[in-house]
Amino acid sequence: MSVAQVNLSVPTKGRGLYEITPRLDTALRESGLKSGIANVFCRHTSASLVIMENADPDVLRDLEHWMTRLVPDGDPSFLHTLEGDDDMPAHIRTALTRSGEAIPFAEGRLLLGTWQGVFLWEHRRIPHTRSVLVTLVGD
Repeated sequence: MSVAQVNLSVPTKGRGLYEITPRLDTALRESGLKSGIANVFCRHTSASLVIMENADPDVLRDLEHWMTRLVPDGDPSFLHTLEGDDDMPAHIRTALTRSGEAIPFAEGRLLLGTWQGVFLWEHRRIPHTRSVLVTLVGD
């Protein structure tokens, strides 16, 4: 077994979903590993990861609109407001989604489904640079 690790810096323009699948493909290719598991971990409490359809952009828009209705900014019941009215909602959105994904790979390719992509989901309104740690374990 071998291990390869890379930290991806993912700039965002604010709230929304940002596909990182091509960057994961590059990390896997550069590792030289052929089969194993890719562990992808978002190192933030106001951004998350999701595996979602990457063919129709309406899916991503609908997902963001649904989450906005579920956890609106500026809810007066939130005590944590020092970093803005979108910060506590961002933490809740992260808690409802995932900080990490485990994706198998074989023959040097991620074994995602036909319409699946891996997305960093920025939950804050303002731009950030997010850190995503990719750990590849395999042969």
